[in-house]
Amino acid sequence: MTNLVLVRHGETVWHAENRYAGISDIELTPAGHEQAARLASWAATAGLAGVWASTLSRSRITAAAGAAAAGVKLAVDVRLREVDFGKGEGLTAAEMRELFPEARAAFEADPGANPLPGGEDPALAADRFVAALRDIAATVSSTGSSTGSSTGPGERVLVVAHTTVIRLALCRLIGVPLGEYRRLFPKLDNCAITELRLRGDRAAILQYNSPIGAVR
Repeated sequence: MTNLVLVRHGETVWHAENRYAGISDIELTPAGHEQAARLASWAATAGLAGVWASTLSRSRITAAAGAAAAGVKLAVDVRLREVDFGKGEGLTAAEMRELFPEARAAFEADPGANPLPGGEDPALAADRFVAALRDIAATVSSTGSSTGSSTGPGERVLVVAHTTVIRLALCRLIGVPLGEYRRLFPKLDNCAITELRLRGDRAAILQYNSPIGAVR
């Protein structure tokens, strides 16, 4: 049994305009760095056995503070990266409606079946992310921590990643259609806590989008 704490990275410079960052490597704002510091304060006493992040810098920088505070080595996995939004990268929803209205309308109707033009298949994104989570859980259960200390199964791990791929993975893990991710999980705040419990092939959502100050 492993508890996975899934966290969206800190605020980026595209956040205010709600631009789709995807796989673009976008910097954190000063507010984003402050959010990472608050996450690190939480991580210091959260009993973490490991900290993982995607390869994108906004995720790695957010996670690095938490890893240092928890006294564990930061691990990076490319499978934790955000969905590639193709031609939607760097655009707002309004700009997409101007540039490719039919494709944007199809995406809004069923985002699980209709990726943005040139974008990643949401099913493949969910599958790679879930595979990474299961590998992380297996690693922690077998070694006790990402640093190799033997403390046994039942550990808690922090995974810093991205809003869309986290929500897709939640749908995959609880067995609901991927096209429901925007409706079921309409919001994921920067550095808020979403905690899963993985036990074999089963997953339970213990909390979703909880502010850092409201969790232990």
